[in-house]
Amino acid sequence: MIRELEDLMYMMSDFFLAPVLVILALLFIYSLFALGQFAGQYFQRRQGREAFALVTQSKLGGKLLADKKQLVGFPLVSLALKNPRMTKDELDVAALEELETVRAVSRLAPMLGLIATMVPMGPALKSLANGNVQGISENLIIAFSAVIFGLVIASITFWIASVKKRWLAAELVAIASMQAGAGTTKEEKIREAA
Repeated sequence: MIRELEDLMYMMSDFFLAPVLVILALLFIYSLFALGQFAGQYFQRRQGREAFALVTQSKLGGKLLADKKQLVGFPLVSLALKNPRMTKDELDVAALEELETVRAVSRLAPMLGLIATMVPMGPALKSLANGNVQGISENLIIAFSAVIFGLVIASITFWIASVKKRWLAAELVAIASMQAGAGTTKEEKIREAA
């Protein structure tokens, strides 16, 4: 009974290799796409620093001092300007939604890399027992490539998530001061936006 269960688990684990490798390839493409989006948002934020400073000096719902097009890199401020009655909790949820995918990928990629590393180890060990050196090397190439891809994906997306989290936190602080009607100096706002 135990032997049949072990054989079934071995066959099932072998079945998971192809889908996991496909998902890792898709996540790698996504991480490059997310990196491009991040770079675009970075440049939008740099160009919109002064507009951000002007807008956050005013009271939310009051007269808009800057062009909304210049605030494209500031998603929460743009959202708060469109919906001045949004609560802090609703803005927190919007910030979490902004980070959700990139954070999930940064956590999922290493797990999938580990799965794709461990699955070929069974056939590699079987090849070792049979003295098949070519079978060992083929399986180890898959195993090590998969874990490297998983770690590269996680590194890219974790870095993006960390920086975006700081950006969104700065926006939430600025929105809170806008809602309160208090403003800081233009120079302080430009430093926060960078």
